[in-house]
Amino acid sequence: MRILPAGDQAVLVELDDLRQTLALFQAWQRSPLPGVEEIVPAARTLLVSFRPSAVGVAQVAGHAWRLYGTLARQASGDSAPAGRLVELPVRYHGEDLEAVAELLGIGVPEVIERHTGSEYLAAFAGFAPGFVYLAGGHPSFQIPRRSTPRTRVPAGSVAVAGDFSAVYPADSPGGWQLLGVTPCRMWDLQRAEPALVQPGQRVRFIDMDRPGARYSLPSVASSPVASGDATAVNPDGHGLWVESAGLQTLFQDLGRPGHTGMGVSASGALDRGALRRANRIVGNPSDTPALESLLGGLRLRCQGHAMLAVTGARVPLTLTDATGRPLPAAMDRPLALDDGDVLAIGAPVAGVRCYVAARGGFDVEPVLGSCATDTLARVGPPPLVAGQALVVGAAVASERLGAVTHDEIPPPDLPTAESVVTLDVVLGPRTDWFTPAAVQTLLGQAWRVTPRSVRVGMRQEGVVPLERAHAGELPSAGTVLGAIQVPANGQPVLFLADHPLTGGYPVIAAVAGHHLDRAAQVPVGARLRFRAAGSFASIGVHGNTLTEEGIA
Repeated sequence: MRILPAGDQAVLVELDDLRQTLALFQAWQRSPLPGVEEIVPAARTLLVSFRPSAVGVAQVAGHAWRLYGTLARQASGDSAPAGRLVELPVRYHGEDLEAVAELLGIGVPEVIERHTGSEYLAAFAGFAPGFVYLAGGHPSFQIPRRSTPRTRVPAGSVAVAGDFSAVYPADSPGGWQLLGVTPCRMWDLQRAEPALVQPGQRVRFIDMDRPGARYSLPSVASSPVASGDATAVNPDGHGLWVESAGLQTLFQDLGRPGHTGMGVSASGALDRGALRRANRIVGNPSDTPALESLLGGLRLRCQGHAMLAVTGARVPLTLTDATGRPLPAAMDRPLALDDGDVLAIGAPVAGVRCYVAARGGFDVEPVLGSCATDTLARVGPPPLVAGQALVVGAAVASERLGAVTHDEIPPPDLPTAESVVTLDVVLGPRTDWFTPAAVQTLLGQAWRVTPRSVRVGMRQEGVVPLERAHAGELPSAGTVLGAIQVPANGQPVLFLADHPLTGGYPVIAAVAGHHLDRAAQVPVGARLRFRAAGSFASIGVHGNTLTEEGIA
């Protein structure tokens, strides 16, 4: 077992195979460690995220080593109880069915027989909500991915890659080999449990066209999850009408942790400090949902009365009354709006995203316990649109409201498109997948932020790409917010809040927690420089690996 740094708030525990990984994951679930917030299993790794204020990295690593040692000493450990069996009927007419048969040197009927003849274990989730890697199956199924991924794989497609099977829960790009399609909906927010298959369960595929095949489709759930929309003025007559939504305005809060088993990441506000600051200014609890507006253009008209605050990117504010007369307005200060007043947010002069909080909150229904909008997973309230009405002031109980404050101080140096922004990073977990020169290039070269940057990740370009020391394919592993993943072209991608849970490209470093908010405000055209901030304060670190001896 190896324990590798994954930023300054997580470690990546690497094991020999999936069996060991699942055994350690189950052992950790039976013996949890206070302060550990999330564990994401993958093919050969566990990503363990922790809260540094509650537990230290040495304690996390020590717990992992103790559990691993206990498992190793067990001559024949108790196997985990068999999970619920989910039967998935399939019509085997996939586009790659004949190619897989040719690859295996057998006929198409035998491919179907082998695929339906085994029981699978739902091992771990990733890639998209409801996408679960199914381990097991016939031992001959060692199927490479397509050399050129498809730009669109239909929802319900049953596919194989490596030694895994899976079902695509939604239309998406994909490079797995397609065997057929199931009519079952793998992900449905109208169900009490949106993911049809979850880690730990068993799966068996059934050939729908086989004579005498017996199967039943899973019933549609009766406990709908709220859509997250907010479309009416509250009963007291107070609300905001969206006259213009700008480029992209989303509801955001501090995210929805705890749903990695369904393939759903935390998401949430990109600049968490700005969201907290906006809420504190108007007297809300700091995690109250607010609006995140990208590159300005948001225009709100008040009905009744509202108290707002705007934080984050430096934007010009224009506040006018019902007659069009200008009123004073400033960022990072409470703004009292009366009936008919209009607040307009201009294009940023520094930074990228601003946050608008309303005293008493926005009355928007949560999805999976959060009002955050995850643009990759398509979970949460939809983006705002012109003409939409927003309920304000009734979402936070009056006893939870605090005094309006005037002393919130914004960051002094938000970046512009001309800036060179330095971000502290923790090297790892996969620096050994790159040449020493590539690591020096990462830290010594300026990287330009490209227009292909979204809430999922910030793409960068450098004159010298990062050269790998290994040409092989890395098994998918959990990724953290701030991870710097390097695809085959050597140009890094910095993962932001809506990043996928797992990724197959090596992560050379991760942005330190104290610079994540700063990274969220870097505009297109700016240049990034990365500065190594050390690793685990040298506690038990040898070759960028946390060793058992170092934490004994």
